[in-house]
Amino acid sequence: MKNDRETTNEQEQEQDSCECSQDSCECSDDTRYKKEAVGIEILKQSVDEQKALAQDYYDQLVRLKADFDNFRRRSEKEKKDYLDWGKEKVLVKQIAINDVLQHALKSAKAGNNIESIVVGLDMISKEFAKMLKEEGVEEIQCEKFDPNTCEALDYVESDEEDNKVLEIYQKGYKMNDKLIRTAKVKVAKNDKKFENKKGN
Repeated sequence: MKNDRETTNEQEQEQDSCECSQDSCECSDDTRYKKEAVGIEILKQSVDEQKALAQDYYDQLVRLKADFDNFRRRSEKEKKDYLDWGKEKVLVKQIAINDVLQHALKSAKAGNNIESIVVGLDMISKEFAKMLKEEGVEEIQCEKFDPNTCEALDYVESDEEDNKVLEIYQKGYKMNDKLIRTAKVKVAKNDKKFENKKGN
């Protein structure tokens, strides 16, 4: 007759040696349940680890979103502050021009002198030109018609060189080498020179 110790040893050996496949299992019910319990415990640990990892990723995502929202708000505020500063800078210069205009107007009203009005207007024009130059605005030089910088409102037959700008109706401007307004001009059309070349 086997004692308890021998029975326990046999059960342990059976547990170690028994094998279970998908189709059949040669283990005792007790051993099989223990194996399943161990497998379930391993799965549970794996699920817990994945949950912890997913929570960590979620927390990082929430922090990243908060950081991005803060960055966007800060960028928008900085942009607005910069635009306001730019407007203020230009407006202060325009106020200075308005001061000159007020003085010119006062002088014009005080005396019936055309010369004082011309002097006042000349001062305003110079102040305004100075402000534009400080802001990087340059007048486009139009001697010969250039479709990239000029808009021809009139073509006039002339003895002048073909495509020469005869008159500027409205000045054109560039700001930091970027075209901000085309010049509106009258352009010479010399068909005679073309005919002479054709005749030769």
